[in-house]
Amino acid sequence: MACWEWNNTGDPAHPHVIVCVHGLSRQGRDFDVLAQDLSRSARVICPDVIGRGESDWLQDPSAYQLPVYAADMLALLTLVHAQGEITRLDWIGTSMGGLVGMALAGQPGLPLPRPISRLVLNDVGPAIEWSALQRIQGYLGKNLHFPDAEQAAAELYLISQGFGPHDQRQWSALTAPMLRPAGDGGVQLHYDPAIAEPMAQMTQEQAQAGEALLWQLYAQIKARVLLVRGAQSDLLSAATAKAMGEQGPKAHCVEFEGVGHAPTFVAAGQVALLRKFLWGDECLPSTLSLAEQTGRATA
Repeated sequence: MACWEWNNTGDPAHPHVIVCVHGLSRQGRDFDVLAQDLSRSARVICPDVIGRGESDWLQDPSAYQLPVYAADMLALLTLVHAQGEITRLDWIGTSMGGLVGMALAGQPGLPLPRPISRLVLNDVGPAIEWSALQRIQGYLGKNLHFPDAEQAAAELYLISQGFGPHDQRQWSALTAPMLRPAGDGGVQLHYDPAIAEPMAQMTQEQAQAGEALLWQLYAQIKARVLLVRGAQSDLLSAATAKAMGEQGPKAHCVEFEGVGHAPTFVAAGQVALLRKFLWGDECLPSTLSLAEQTGRATA
């Protein structure tokens, strides 16, 4: 499993570690902007979950499952802890990465070097809308080949508009690590198409059973939790977000206006919100307007 590490603290073994884990078909470079900012105060680790980015592909596609991802993260944290003692551990998880964080934070007795102190769940919760899973099934593992990077960026933009508004420079930076050269001179997406197989085989009944287990995990989380929701998200409903604020760790929810699934933490206002949460400010807003996210006035 490949990892990207950011550390501008001056201490290569800084004891405060923040792990940032990406969504289902993405990779660790999604967090470049956020990690560069947070790395002024902590050691930031951004793995490529197995089957994505620079990480290896699994021979058995059925292993592309949450328990395997969680076990991989335990192994990663054991290695990081051996390099320098972790005295504080925080987790930022987008979509799938948030589910991995819930699995680790919600199971007492796991061999974590430290309990997760602060947990950011980016547009994900125990209840995942079936219609959103069907939407993802419609593109995951398909259309992996493009004639050039420009065409790839354009097509990825069409299925990623929920990420929110990005200028051309920001979108190019998010897209470039998603691509790798193809043998014919074109480019292809930087993940194993087989990651789609477990989801393609999932039934609505299985999804509901998984939801019940995730609510059990959520109820056992002791970390302070920030739930970020894209106001137009089709994966995390407003009703689920409300329930998460009333149960278990009682997450504080902040909705990002003009964004769906899932915010990217590229905009300055989004980054500032996470810094505020991670370093102790209790006075968090309940919404962030587009202007507050981007620092630009809206018409």
